[in-house]
Amino acid sequence: MRVKKVKVGIKSLKEILKDTADVIKRVEKGEHLKPVKEPEIYFTSFEALRKALTPKRLELMHIIKTKKPSSINELARVARRDVKNIAEDVKYLEQMGLIEKKAENNKTTPIIRYDRIALEIAV
Repeated sequence: MRVKKVKVGIKSLKEILKDTADVIKRVEKGEHLKPVKEPEIYFTSFEALRKALTPKRLELMHIIKTKKPSSINELARVARRDVKNIAEDVKYLEQMGLIEKKAENNKTTPIIRYDRIALEIAV
């Protein structure tokens, strides 16, 4: 089985804006863009990456992947943390694109669809 990855990297804001502008130009020209095989998430500095991927958030991601909790409440019980704090971290991780949420039967289930995070730092 192929390992599914998400790529996390560090790029300057200038690089991110240039890449975005290039994609917009290609779309405006009517070019067909290839589907993304592995999602990419970029931060503008190592400090921003460190603030986003805290040990507690990484632990939550690990619990979601390995224990597959059926709700935010169950995730909070397994992590032994306050539900409010867990809900905030889950929302933040979802906004970054690192987790998904599935709402069903009055429950919100956190989901991770990849197996690895690949870190890329340009020098």
